[in-house]
Amino acid sequence: MRGFLVRLARRLLGAVVMIWAVATFTFFLIRLIPGNPVQAEMDTLMQQGLTSEQAAARVAGMYNFYPHDPLPIQYLHYLGQLAHFDLGQSISYSGVPVAHIIASAAPYTLGLVITGIILTFIFGVIGGVFAAIYRNSWVGSSVTVLGSVLHGIPQFMVALLLAYLLATTHPIFPFGAPYDAAISPGLTWTFLSNLGLHAVLPIAAFIISGFGFWALAMKSSVVTTLGDDFILASELRGIKPSIRFRYIARNAFLPLFTYLAIAIGYTFGGAIFIEQIFDYPGLGLLQLNSINVHDYPLMQAAFLMITVAVILSNLIAEMLYTVIDPRIRTAR
Repeated sequence: MRGFLVRLARRLLGAVVMIWAVATFTFFLIRLIPGNPVQAEMDTLMQQGLTSEQAAARVAGMYNFYPHDPLPIQYLHYLGQLAHFDLGQSISYSGVPVAHIIASAAPYTLGLVITGIILTFIFGVIGGVFAAIYRNSWVGSSVTVLGSVLHGIPQFMVALLLAYLLATTHPIFPFGAPYDAAISPGLTWTFLSNLGLHAVLPIAAFIISGFGFWALAMKSSVVTTLGDDFILASELRGIKPSIRFRYIARNAFLPLFTYLAIAIGYTFGGAIFIEQIFDYPGLGLLQLNSINVHDYPLMQAAFLMITVAVILSNLIAEMLYTVIDPRIRTAR
């Protein structure tokens, strides 16, 4: 138990350092983007009769942002805000706290990503098992070919095809917004069912684009496991096929946790394009909109929240791997 806590503390420290590095990189990167919305706001205030000092003070009070300070001073001020979990105030939303905007958008992205990863993982693993066990039949060949084709199609292409076929040409599913405007949010069947209906196409885009990765990875792992000595020994001992299948699935399943960290980052990255295509108000769409209007605090916060989600997900996956695989615990 002590060894696990030490590893956890070490990984948490590494995660904090990584989050700081990404926050620092994002801070300086977005200030290289042409355009300065804070300066534009100051110009508007000066046209209304305020002096430059008064306009700067007004902007600083509105957005908690000091446009004329040197970058190192702005950076230290930004780190001080982060240390107090203060993400600042939005420029494009007229001084609304960024934390409120992020809190309203994050559930939609997390719902799509978590549901998409779980369903993609389940369908991909099942498909990979069939492709490996029946690899000499048309069933295994079909699953392998399907997985290879889908694995080569980008997420945004899948999303565009789904939006065109099932929301535009044949409007079977709703398009845009997370739920109908006429429905009041709440823990009711009407709201939840409508919320799920609007999420079908974005989640389907995750599943279709990610199926090939998991199916091919699971097939490779199962085929490798089938060649292990303990499988041959179980066959010679006459162990039931159902028990052998559990042996195969358990040992073939473990290496997939290594791929899980990659899949989490890939899914969060794809969420940006999928949310834009389906006009789904999550962190991805919020991030793109903030870039278009040069909303520095909102851009920083959106990048930071996605980074934190990916890093924490990877940390959880790594810790779970050490828990479920006794070989890792013994080696360490």
